[in-house]
Amino acid sequence: MDKHRDTLARLLTAHGGPGDESSVRRLIQEAFAPYIDDMTVDTLGNLIAFKRGEGDGRRPRVLLSAHMDEIALMVAKIEEGGFLRIEQTGGFDPRTLVGAEVLVHTATGSLIGIVGAKPPHLTPPEERKKAAPLADLFVDLGRSEDDVRQRVRIGDRITLSREVYQLRNDRFACKSLDNRTSVAIILETLEWLSKYRHTADIYAVASVQEEVGLRGAYTVVHGVEPDIAIAIDVTFGSFPGIAADEGFRLDGGPAISYGPNLHRKVFQGLVDTAEAHGIPYQIELSQSPVGADAAAFQIVSGGFASALVGIPIRYMHTSVETGSYRDIEKCARLLAHYILQLDMNKVEDLSCY
Repeated sequence: MDKHRDTLARLLTAHGGPGDESSVRRLIQEAFAPYIDDMTVDTLGNLIAFKRGEGDGRRPRVLLSAHMDEIALMVAKIEEGGFLRIEQTGGFDPRTLVGAEVLVHTATGSLIGIVGAKPPHLTPPEERKKAAPLADLFVDLGRSEDDVRQRVRIGDRITLSREVYQLRNDRFACKSLDNRTSVAIILETLEWLSKYRHTADIYAVASVQEEVGLRGAYTVVHGVEPDIAIAIDVTFGSFPGIAADEGFRLDGGPAISYGPNLHRKVFQGLVDTAEAHGIPYQIELSQSPVGADAAAFQIVSGGFASALVGIPIRYMHTSVETGSYRDIEKCARLLAHYILQLDMNKVEDLSCY
């Protein structure tokens, strides 16, 4: 739906690294509001939107969680000349940072800068074939040292600055597809569910601080205590140079993860739903705990029946992450139809292996 595509564009270009997600959260609150009955923000900053199911008595409780934080940098030191040394909050590959446009978020507003490094002409021959480590990079604001020291503080957040690029075949590129595309999936799912009657209570969550250790996931699942906890996150899109089993096709439908820390009955329910409704899907095997909110959902408190679904994107953790909106729509259809068929009998069966 066009209105949700516009919302996604705003989410992608918004700025919110781990622990600093408030501006992104406000956009999500506005987008979720027409579809939910109640909305709260917990102490850590997780947004928890609630949509009540129909019927009296005990109803299935389903958690849909997508983290809203993006990888970011922080000011570590102000060098002579006003250059900023940086540390990261999230998994940047320093090779992708050289020449990147960034925003430094200060108490008095955001400052435009670029990430610089020593040019090859001035690099010793033995170093030219090596990527510059993060410690050798710096942010250049184009300002005097005095001006920089007046405006910038150690610990100020730095995020990538990028507009959305619309590509062919309904594909798009920008920063922070990881994981704002999954917020868009929840939004599309809520749109679908608004057209039907459903028994399940829905907790639509935009979680915080996933990029630095799933911190929001641990707290939010403990607070909600769902019967089923579904994390929605991106996976690797296929492109030249990666093994066939490490990447998934764009526009091939959502990837449904299968592995030891994911509940096999929830997994099978998602697969059965996709096949029953003709929704294309892909299966991602994960023999170790997944690097997403579902890893926390499995082990908090007494443990929760967890699943992980998401869409493939290319060039993860860069400023040009690339995905397909068709995959967002397919994933939303899958989640909506899965939720629509849930009742208490199916939820209670999850504890029977």
